[in-house]
Amino acid sequence: MSFFQVGWSPIMTIKSQVLALKYRPQIFKDLIGHEEIATTIYNSIINNSSANAFLFTGIRGIGKTTFARIVAKALNCEHTLEGMCEKKCSHCDPIANSNHIDVLEIDAASKTGVDDVRELIEFSRYPPSVAKFKIFIIDEVHMLSKQAFNALLKTLEEPPEYLKFIFATTEVKKIPITVISRCQRYDLSRVKSEELFVFLKNITIKEKKNVEDNAIKLIAKLSEGSVRDALSLLDRATISNNDNSLTFEDAQKIFGYVNKSSYIELLEIIFLGDEEKIIDHYRKLYNSGIEPNLFLNDFLEVLYFVKNISYIENVGNNFSLNDSDYKKITSLSKEIDSNALLLFWEFTLKTLKEINIVANPNLLVEMFLVQLTYLKKKKVIQNNQQNELYKTQIKNIDVKNTINKDAINQIKNIKQEEDKIEKKNTQEIKNLEDLINMCLEKKEMKLKYELENNVNLVSFSNMNIEISFNDKLNKNFVKDLSEKLYDWTKNRWLISFSKEKGQMSEKEKKNSLKKKNFKDYESSNEYKNLLNIFPDIELINIEKKDD
Repeated sequence: MSFFQVGWSPIMTIKSQVLALKYRPQIFKDLIGHEEIATTIYNSIINNSSANAFLFTGIRGIGKTTFARIVAKALNCEHTLEGMCEKKCSHCDPIANSNHIDVLEIDAASKTGVDDVRELIEFSRYPPSVAKFKIFIIDEVHMLSKQAFNALLKTLEEPPEYLKFIFATTEVKKIPITVISRCQRYDLSRVKSEELFVFLKNITIKEKKNVEDNAIKLIAKLSEGSVRDALSLLDRATISNNDNSLTFEDAQKIFGYVNKSSYIELLEIIFLGDEEKIIDHYRKLYNSGIEPNLFLNDFLEVLYFVKNISYIENVGNNFSLNDSDYKKITSLSKEIDSNALLLFWEFTLKTLKEINIVANPNLLVEMFLVQLTYLKKKKVIQNNQQNELYKTQIKNIDVKNTINKDAINQIKNIKQEEDKIEKKNTQEIKNLEDLINMCLEKKEMKLKYELENNVNLVSFSNMNIEISFNDKLNKNFVKDLSEKLYDWTKNRWLISFSKEKGQMSEKEKKNSLKKKNFKDYESSNEYKNLLNIFPDIELINIEKKDD
């Protein structure tokens, strides 16, 4: 499409040897993964209906600042309507090199104060010197202070015709909604793996680098949709391997990446309960260069695949699983109970939070893997499989030729004891009163306070709690309560909000009852008699005595 030609071809790219700079987009057609946004902005520019302020959001390395520069070029380019700039434009070249007199780039991380913004606003009062528009590009705009944002509001809403703002941020939630509402917002999504693969493949051809397709796919996967990260990883891999061809195995060693098959095999060993093999298998992974933190994250990914493999299509653009891994996980998912996987997931997250506490994270991971063997619960589909399991356990009790009835009873007793212990460790919660008492028993006073003071109950049944909306509730209330309920009952509870009014809170109920008791007693003959004797007495409190 011709509109992608707006701007100028790469300038500083010829001299630069860093791929992330050498192949940084300079015109709309260079951008990948954001064609619809580029079309929208270009159309608004040629129709003279562009926004006063643009806001680009997204993860790191997705092209926010690059997009801002390209938009600045398109707004001021002398050849915008013709559809391309033939390297003669007096604006595109300076903008690309960040030295245009009317296009000012600001790093909000270093200029966060209200005085900086006031200086900016003062500068904006003067029209552009040579260009059509005066443009302020503010990177990491979420770093501005609250006062700075407030100072910017009026100018944002009603700027002069010659003034444009372009904001870029990775944390849009930190920007006041009053600022966002005055901008034309564009959320730049992660670039799809297949698009990144094609992009990187073309670069290896231009750079005359011999890189295997599987190695490029690994780089695309590790970049997590960030173009800059992908280029940096490719740069690192090709430099590490000098002029030799880069194989998939080379890329694995360079990035410390381990195949999914190794994690799948480890998961199988965990369910077999062989501690020695588990430690041996993990140490091989560790010696291959994988960090404990990365190991736990990859382990989480495998758990996710095993739990949700039935919802995942094994298509060509999925670089996370090859055909062999897909088949192994599909088979393994049929043998493992979902509850065990969810328990593993929670335990892995807990370990990730604790990994920075210990001096040697490697030891923490080894203990974590051993602990998983005690959490496992193999899924038994048919009775014959269960019988085979019992027979295996009986053989371990040194039964040589015949199956000893005492051994069978011993196994049954062990199973019954396990069930009793599990049942003993879980507690039944039937209503809100039980839940409040449980919080008191477990010394969860923060939850108890919220339940008594800020919860207006709509319904409470079958592990479902529905409550009315209440601004006073702590923002982490639902998360904290869900975690505690799972710890106490070993079941997942659904906690939801409702537009219904709901019941009075426990505190309101107590206050209401107290007022009723006061009113009843004040109207009683006993109180009236007391008033006759002591006219100046005052009713302060009513307490119910056991006797």
